[in-house]
Amino acid sequence: MLNGTRHHNGLEASPRQHSVVSLVVVVAALANRGPGAGLRNQRSSVAFGARHPHAHHHRPAPHHVHPQPSYGHEPQPSYAEPAEPACAANTTKPWCLEDAEYPLYEIRHAAEYHYEKLLSLYADVADLNTELSVERPKTLEEETYLCPSGTAYVRPLRAINTEGKWRVVVNNVDVHYETLTQTTRVEECLTAGDACPLVPECYESSCLQKSIYHRFLVYDAYDQYFPFAVETFKLPASCACLLGASTLDH
Repeated sequence: MLNGTRHHNGLEASPRQHSVVSLVVVVAALANRGPGAGLRNQRSSVAFGARHPHAHHHRPAPHHVHPQPSYGHEPQPSYAEPAEPACAANTTKPWCLEDAEYPLYEIRHAAEYHYEKLLSLYADVADLNTELSVERPKTLEEETYLCPSGTAYVRPLRAINTEGKWRVVVNNVDVHYETLTQTTRVEECLTAGDACPLVPECYESSCLQKSIYHRFLVYDAYDQYFPFAVETFKLPASCACLLGASTLDH
């Protein structure tokens, strides 16, 4: 009792008391470093982070609604070739033999660039036979000209294809020391629809224009990949006399 009284009154403590105090300090330190300490530190970190938002997070700006542009009502650029070339005003035929706007320079430049592929197409049309596929009279004595007609060999620069579109025909174009030409024979009735002049009036007859389908190598300036193609054209081939239910060719 006297020893304990001295300790509490600030007097010197005994060695046993020093041991007890040291043990209490060690136990308290171990308790603070136990498994729960890490969890408490993590919770403290999470709580700390929750209280302080990230520096890069900003308040979103107010959203403004802008009307979408209307593309359906705006004029679009036209890449189609004009429906009718200027040369069509100077002829009544579905082709032009003269054309002041013929794109010779453009055709020549494209032909040099695509020369090998162009030649393969040109070989298919260069030697086309323009004769009719029907059997013709073998001698002049067998021929009978029942309707007047005009025959010509033409090299069109433009023509209307079977789809009703004007096309630029590759003609008289010099490329790699070779001239690309396309010639075809045409025969047109001079009095199509009229009665055959050599047939008696007691017979019902009429002059009939007959046609063939011919292929031409054409140039399309609006095709940026390969501006050449082979297309089909309907051309006048002969003039026939239609007599009743039968037709007499000449």
